[in-house]
Amino acid sequence: MASIVVIALVLILDLLAFVLAIGAERRRSMAYVNVDDVGRAYCVYSTDASTWYGVGALSLLLAGQALAMAASRCFCCGRALSPGRWRAFSGVCFVICWLTFVIAELCLLAGSVRNAYHTKYSGYFINGPPHCHMLRKGVFAAGAAFTFLTALFVELHYIFYAKARSAAAATPPIIHGGGIGMTRI
Repeated sequence: MASIVVIALVLILDLLAFVLAIGAERRRSMAYVNVDDVGRAYCVYSTDASTWYGVGALSLLLAGQALAMAASRCFCCGRALSPGRWRAFSGVCFVICWLTFVIAELCLLAGSVRNAYHTKYSGYFINGPPHCHMLRKGVFAAGAAFTFLTALFVELHYIFYAKARSAAAATPPIIHGGGIGMTRI
């Protein structure tokens, strides 16, 4: 049977990562153009909180994935699983959870890096106001959506893995004394 402690810890880590990714989307840096004492235009940015929210979400999602993979022995190590639907479901969820995990990590990492990138005097050598680089809306939201999907599929993978593992540990039933009936040949 699946460990309730592992399921709860992975769920808590992934939900915290989801909440931080949503918070990062809500607090992403905004910029506006200001003029200094000399008369040059420059960019002024709001808070960098979303960069740290994104890094926190990235770290928590990584910790949840590592915990689930350690508990399920990354689906390939350890004793063999019994063939059947639980192993098949576990394998499909394993592939999908890694795919969504990589996409979520890339979205959160790219959003954090891009949000931390600030320009100040980018329009210094050209005429007109400077172009203030800002993170596009929705990058952290995409990371949050894939974080949610990762949480769903990693939980399903672990539950199906535990069912397949318990089915492999069970002894097969002995039918009619266990012998091979070859007396009527």
